[in-house]
Amino acid sequence: MASQLLKYCRWIEDTQGHVMELRYLRDTDKREIDFVVLKDKKPLFAVECKSGDKAIGPSLHYFSERTPIPRFYQTHLGTQHYESGKVTVIPFGKLCEALDLP
Repeated sequence: MASQLLKYCRWIEDTQGHVMELRYLRDTDKREIDFVVLKDKKPLFAVECKSGDKAIGPSLHYFSERTPIPRFYQTHLGTQHYESGKVTVIPFGKLCEALDLP
């Protein structure tokens, strides 16, 4: 996922001229999100990676209620695809397709 998101950021920079950043999010209580994509210093979306299609991680719910990040994804190697509020649980391949990742 990291390499796909980094390629996505570089592609947007090269083709559209926006400043893109790939970061992670962690608070003092050690809740974290694996990746946050920023476009011109504004968050576009966040991605949490899991090996299976389990329930939505508590960190995603926590940060979705307290940050200005407009969209959250939990990607996995399973088959489930559903939405719950600002969080979309989606298989890795489908996330790459949805975001037009190279």
